[in-house]
Amino acid sequence: MAAWLRLLWTVTSIDLRQRVRGAAWYVLLGVFVALVFAVTALATIAVGFESQGGGGVYSTVIFFVLLLASLVSPALSGNAINGDRDAGTLATTQVTLVTTTQLLLGKLLASWITALAFLVAAVPLILYTFALGGVAPGTVAISIGILALELLAVAAFGVGLSGLLRRPLFSIVVAYLVVALFSVGTLIAFGLGGLAIHTTFTQEQRSVDWNAVGGKGIDIYDPVTGVPDPKYCTVVSETRVTVPRFDAVWWMLAANPYVVLADAVPTAYGDGGYPSDLFGVIKLGVRSAQLTPQMRPYYSDCEATPADSRSPRAIIDSTVPGWAVGLAIELAIAAALMAGAIAATRAPARRLGAGSRIA
Repeated sequence: MAAWLRLLWTVTSIDLRQRVRGAAWYVLLGVFVALVFAVTALATIAVGFESQGGGGVYSTVIFFVLLLASLVSPALSGNAINGDRDAGTLATTQVTLVTTTQLLLGKLLASWITALAFLVAAVPLILYTFALGGVAPGTVAISIGILALELLAVAAFGVGLSGLLRRPLFSIVVAYLVVALFSVGTLIAFGLGGLAIHTTFTQEQRSVDWNAVGGKGIDIYDPVTGVPDPKYCTVVSETRVTVPRFDAVWWMLAANPYVVLADAVPTAYGDGGYPSDLFGVIKLGVRSAQLTPQMRPYYSDCEATPADSRSPRAIIDSTVPGWAVGLAIELAIAAALMAGAIAATRAPARRLGAGSRIA
């Protein structure tokens, strides 16, 4: 086992040295840190330096780090295998003692470490936002852990596709499309699905029948509720109401990386019982989508409209946390792509695509 791990680390270390050999890597890392610094400064100014605003600044910075890292990672991992094939170095590696599984896993580990380097570079700014206050240590640990797992999934998408597809540029583009499918496509599917699956019903509009009241100066308003007496109300119109059923498609958001991150982090509540950071706001929105919408058969001016007594904390506590399922879906797809890439890269190959080089 030790010898197997040494060969795995040999592949990883060689790949890492190739990645950091040029100046472009350091320029990219510097641009990344500069962008995170700019967002941190702007968020601090916008929210303020008080402790209550620390949670908002922290969650904003974490989401921005996830955004930038998920944009950089496919470019660094999307040509890990087919790039070596085009350069003529893949076959040279395959005739050594390194197995195909070690080769693919070593490339994955190198891509993941490269992505984590961006996260590590942002740690000082993350610690600064934590020092502002309003963020629990557990929130920091869980958010960074989930962020690291998300970067692992994105790196696996790129490496797996680079083994399955022959052209480096094509595999990089497809890797970006897969990331977009999870981050943007799930939102589009959720919105369109909720509008497509809807419920239509007829709602009566009831209002005061002033003809029945007449001009006798009768006081029709209840002194306690402030609404008119129901006996003076009549149906004035009927309306067909269409209600979107987002509660039937909320699960489409389960695999969204930003939803996974927000849903996994413990919710911090501020004044009025509402979430005090971006994590909680997104979690509340996704959890609220699970609730069946209220469909009243009538609306009356003569009755006090019942208020929704469910607090944000009650909504979050009573609904289904989907972050574990979403993360499992992402990692399962990543594992499937890696398994397919191992099978497609294994040598000797039984069949090669037209125009594919061997050495």
